[in-house]
Amino acid sequence: MIQKNKTKRLAKKQQRIRKKIAGTPERPRLAVFKSAKHAYAQIIDDTTGKTLVYVSTLSKELKEEIKSTKGPIARFKIIGVSIAKKALEKNIKEVVFDRGGYLYHGRIKSLADGAREGGLKF
Repeated sequence: MIQKNKTKRLAKKQQRIRKKIAGTPERPRLAVFKSAKHAYAQIIDDTTGKTLVYVSTLSKELKEEIKSTKGPIARFKIIGVSIAKKALEKNIKEVVFDRGGYLYHGRIKSLADGAREGGLKF
């Protein structure tokens, strides 16, 4: 019962945020999702509904680097740097950050800092 309410609350937060934030071709949306074990980040163009860049802790190219790190905050930072590199390869320099209803603290902040270090502006 508690989990159901928690999920509903998060969904409401996400809807409120998505009313204000939308990705355009010039400035796509950097969406973040976190689970208990993994992190997912994707850059989305909302006008076409396409995902332009995608990175997660399950990505094959990051597997070794993620195994060698300790703690979730360091893993999220790696995800942030990696998505920034991939975005710059596709000529995406500016994004709108969508924290997905989560507080801008801890792991989410670490991912955002990593993306900024990698060269993304938001």
